[in-house]
Amino acid sequence: MEQEGGNGRLFFRGLQNRSHEKMKLRKRKSTLYLSPPNSSERSGDLLGENIYLVLFTIALRICNCFLVQTSFVPDEYWQSLEVAHHMVFNYGYLTWEWTERLRGYTYPLIFASIYKILHLLGKDSVQLLIWIPRLAQALLSAVADIRLYSLMKQLENQQMAKWVFFCQLCSWFTWYCCTRTLTNTMETVLTIIALFYYPLEGSKSMNSVKYSSLVALAFIIRPTAVIPWIPLVFRHFWQEQKKLDLILYQFLPIGFITLSLSLIIDRVFFGQWTLVQYNFLKFNVLQNLGTFYGSHPWHWYFSQGFPAVLGTHLPFFIHGCFLAPKRYRILLVTVLWTLLVYSMLSHKEFRFIYPVLPFCMVFCGYSLNHLKTWKKPALSFLFLSNMFLAFYTGLVHQRGTLDVMTHIQELCYNNPNISSASVFIMMPCHSTPYYSHVHYPLPMRFLQCPPDLTGKSQYLDEADIFYLNPLNWLYREFHNDSTLPTHLIIFSILEEEISAFLISSSYERTAVFFHTHLPEGRTGSHIYVYERKLKRKLNRS
Repeated sequence: MEQEGGNGRLFFRGLQNRSHEKMKLRKRKSTLYLSPPNSSERSGDLLGENIYLVLFTIALRICNCFLVQTSFVPDEYWQSLEVAHHMVFNYGYLTWEWTERLRGYTYPLIFASIYKILHLLGKDSVQLLIWIPRLAQALLSAVADIRLYSLMKQLENQQMAKWVFFCQLCSWFTWYCCTRTLTNTMETVLTIIALFYYPLEGSKSMNSVKYSSLVALAFIIRPTAVIPWIPLVFRHFWQEQKKLDLILYQFLPIGFITLSLSLIIDRVFFGQWTLVQYNFLKFNVLQNLGTFYGSHPWHWYFSQGFPAVLGTHLPFFIHGCFLAPKRYRILLVTVLWTLLVYSMLSHKEFRFIYPVLPFCMVFCGYSLNHLKTWKKPALSFLFLSNMFLAFYTGLVHQRGTLDVMTHIQELCYNNPNISSASVFIMMPCHSTPYYSHVHYPLPMRFLQCPPDLTGKSQYLDEADIFYLNPLNWLYREFHNDSTLPTHLIIFSILEEEISAFLISSSYERTAVFFHTHLPEGRTGSHIYVYERKLKRKLNRS
C-alpha cells in the first residue's frame, strides 16, 4: 500500500509538473502573439501610431503644401514636373542634363504616372498638374515624420519622441522643402524611413532588407544619396556577425534588382542602355563640372550653409550633442561626414545637406527634454522664430516667378488671340517653371545656359552673352519685326537697360509681380510683363 501510495504521489506530482510545464509553454506562446504596445494592429492605429497623431501630421503637411507658394531652385520643376509633362503630353522642354543622360527617369516617372491618370480621367487641368504632385510629396513627407517619431519612441520613450517630433515639424527649412518636387526631398523622405528600419541599438523595427532597399532606391533617384549612408552601412557591416551573408544575400541582390529596374526604365525612355548614376557622379564629382553653376569656399557648409539650414535650432543641436547617449554618435558622425564630403565639392547648395537635417532633430529633442526652467521660453522661441522664417520664405520670398506663370496661364485660356501669342522669358535661365505650369502649347523661349562639355576656355552661354550687352543682343536677335514675341518677361533690374528697345518695338508694361526683398545680381525685386501693342503702332503710322 505504501508503495502504491508512493507511486500515486509520484504520478500526481508528475502530472502537476507537466501541467506547470504546459502552462509555461502556453504563457510563452501567448506572449509571442500578444500585440506590442506600438503594434499597428491595435484598433485606432495607423502606421503603427495613434490615428489622430497620423491624421494631424498629414493635415499639417497638406497645409504646409498650400502655404508654400514660392520657388526655391529650378530643379524642383526642370528635373521632375517638366520631364513628366514631356513624357505624358509630348511637348515641353528637356534641359541639357537629359540630352547628356545625366538624370534618370525613375523620379519623374512617379509624376508622369499621376499626369497620365489625370489625362485618362479628363482631369488634366493646369491647377491639378501643379498641386497633385506636391500633395503626393507632402503625404510622403508626413509618413517620414511619423517614422521619425516612432523610431524615437522605440529608442527612448514617448516624451523624448514628442520633443524630436516637435523639432522636426517646426523646422523652417523642412517646412520650406518637404512639399517641393525636388529629388532632395524624396532623398530625405527615403532616408528617414530607411533609418526607421536601420539596426540602431534599441530599435524594435530593424529590418536590413527594408532599409537597404530604401537606400538603393534613394541612390537611383539621386546618386549622392549614398553619401550619408556610407558610415551607417559601414557600422552595420562591422557589427554584423554574418558579414558574408549580409553581402551575398541582402546587399548584392537588392543592389542588382534596383539597378536593373533603373536601367530598364531609362532604356525605355532614352532608347538605349544608360547608367545615369555613373554619368551623374562623373559630371558632378569626378569632373567637378558643377562649378559652372557657382562655387563656394570649402568652409561654406560649416560657416553658412549648415547654420542657415538649422536656423534657430542650432544652439539646441550643439547642446544636444553633449547630452545624447553614445549610441547616437553614429548619427552625429553621419552629419559631420556628409558636411565634410560635400565641402570637398566646389558647387554647394543648402538643399544638398537637407537629408541629414532630421538626424539633427534627434539632438535638438534631447536638448529640449533636458531643459527645466527655460523649457517654455525655449519652445516659444523655437516655434515663433521658425514659423516667421517658414511663412516668409513660403509666401513672400521669390514668389514672382510662380505668379507670372499664373499670368501666362490666364493669357492662354482667356485670350481670344492666343494663336498668335508667344512669350520670351529674358531672365537668368530656368528662373521660372515652364509647360508644367501652363499646360498649353504656347510658343515660349528662354535664355539658354548649358555648361561647356567640350573643354573650351572662356566659354559663354546664351544667357552670359545676353547680359554682357542686352540692348545690342536684342537688336541683333530681332532685326525683323515679324520675329518679335508678343510678350516679354523680365526682372525689373533689366528694364532701364533695354528701355530703348521696348519703346521702339511698341512694348508696354501690362503686369507687375513682386518677387523678393533681397534682389541680387541679375535678379530684381519685381517681375515685369511687357506686351507688344501692334494696333496702336498701326494707328500711329
